[in-house]
Amino acid sequence: MDTIHELEAKREALLAEMKSIRSMRRGTVNEQYLQVPHVTMRQPVKRGPYFVLSRYDPVRKKTISQRLTSPEEVEQVQRDVAAYKRYVTLCDEFEGLTERLGELEQDSGSDWEEKKRRRLRSNRTQK
Repeated sequence: MDTIHELEAKREALLAEMKSIRSMRRGTVNEQYLQVPHVTMRQPVKRGPYFVLSRYDPVRKKTISQRLTSPEEVEQVQRDVAAYKRYVTLCDEFEGLTERLGELEQDSGSDWEEKKRRRLRSNRTQK
């Protein structure tokens, strides 16, 4: 069982890691292949891969796609998408730690209040 101080230290470490993320993007990077007709062949030729960043826009209520044109852009967007996934994981961990921290503080606080009430009652009966 973690103590309040250990949970606070873990929360601070999570916040520091969140703060260190400098760039992130929601979405996924997908590979697309296109079937292109070829003059000398009966069957279309598969061309690609073409990389596309796709993400859902809740305001427009549709999926937005953007073609990535250079290998450098593909690498940067893949890093940004991975950073976003890490950020979401960190947020989930932070939420769980904060919930446990609140429960521990409430439990320790209620014990303290209960002890305080008992002591006060016993002081009144002695007078």
